[in-house]
Amino acid sequence: MSDVELSGVPWYRRLDRGQWKAFGAAWLGYLLDGFDFVIITLVLTELAGSLHLTLASAASLVSAAFVSRWFGGLLLGAIGDRFGRRPAMILSILCYAVGTALCGFAWSYWSLFVFRAIVGIGMAGEYGSSTTYVMESWPASLRNRASGFLLAAFPVGNVLAAQAYGLIVPSFGWRWLFWLGILPVLLTLWIRRSLPEAADWTREVARRRVRETSASVLLSGRRVWANAALGVVVAVSLVLIFSGSSGGLSWLWIALSVLGFVVFAVQLTGRDWPMAVALMVTVFCAFLFSWPIQSLLPTYLKTVSHYGAGEVAGALTWAGLGYAAGCCLAGLAGDRFGTRRTYVAGLLLSLVFVFPVFALGPGNFLLVCVLLFALQLTGAGVAGLLPKYIGDHFPVRLRAAGLGFTYNVGALGGAVAPVLGTQIAAHLGLGTALALLATGLTLLTALLVGFDVPARLSSRARATSALTPAE
Repeated sequence: MSDVELSGVPWYRRLDRGQWKAFGAAWLGYLLDGFDFVIITLVLTELAGSLHLTLASAASLVSAAFVSRWFGGLLLGAIGDRFGRRPAMILSILCYAVGTALCGFAWSYWSLFVFRAIVGIGMAGEYGSSTTYVMESWPASLRNRASGFLLAAFPVGNVLAAQAYGLIVPSFGWRWLFWLGILPVLLTLWIRRSLPEAADWTREVARRRVRETSASVLLSGRRVWANAALGVVVAVSLVLIFSGSSGGLSWLWIALSVLGFVVFAVQLTGRDWPMAVALMVTVFCAFLFSWPIQSLLPTYLKTVSHYGAGEVAGALTWAGLGYAAGCCLAGLAGDRFGTRRTYVAGLLLSLVFVFPVFALGPGNFLLVCVLLFALQLTGAGVAGLLPKYIGDHFPVRLRAAGLGFTYNVGALGGAVAPVLGTQIAAHLGLGTALALLATGLTLLTALLVGFDVPARLSSRARATSALTPAE
């Protein structure tokens, strides 16, 4: 039945058992992703002591997973476009689960850096494959809900990790928290046996036997070796930048990375490459305003506010619950008022809570929890609409790779965030640094989304392309 015919039916009854099952599997996968990914942010101080690192060096390990995410989003996304969303989701979960467990065996900075990079590849693939899987399984009129409800799983995973931190680390040490990360492997066995493929991909790619997908574009015989070499150059450049090993040539490695990303974007989207680059910039800004808080908040609570492990776990729990609730509310509002309008409104509202959170002293624990809940509800929660916003810019045959690549290149803002946050904090204090980054970048992200800069650039590129032959 059409959406008009179903207008009097509650939205949750428009979904059949298979669609709810698809959502449940993807939701669990993303929850476990959220658990595995944030573990390192909880144990930065413990890692620094155990591996004899400075706090700045330990913070750079948060960046390690972001350094590899672009590659995971592109490769696993291409697999999803060519072979289906379900196998890409299985491979992604296996990757981040094994990578997290390996972190528990780390013996040095570089071993942990490599293992975290493996986590990043899997996380990127999970984001692209799970979001496209759910959205392409649900009706078009409910896809903001699909996007927001799914991303609510990530902060729930954060909450579980925070609780596990308070229970496990004080008694057993930080390694046991990482070893728990192998549990998602069990989920892949169920997914492999029980789930159908996404409806849109089946209809638009599998049944039509479409061969021109992102995989054929990027991995054709003529391009595969050149793209492999380009990937190595970008990967080495990013490792040198974010490990602090670039010497005086940071500008060169940054330029090579940006050039490599643009080359991949041109191959993937053709004349729409300005749109892809604009999406990367938008997501980069979104991570720059949210990840200084998400990655350095535990450190701030422990070192500046002097809270113990139990209080830190409690504060992070409230922040995570606010994030999860915000994702769900954003999904409902997005289907009612529109994706971009809801996104911008949430960002602007979040500015009310930024400075009060970091202005309170150690004696205001309950109020800090309330403000963190409100801040994450508004600012972080609207990020639940990003998969819908980005995915709308790509056709089905390119969607998993397009969404996975642009989002995870932009996610390098999350790699910059803890490093930039600690550098600014050295001059202004950690609380002030986090507040300033959150405010400035929130406003910039609101402008980029509000004026839909990616779509405007795409329209201009198409118009220019159409005029060129006539000239």
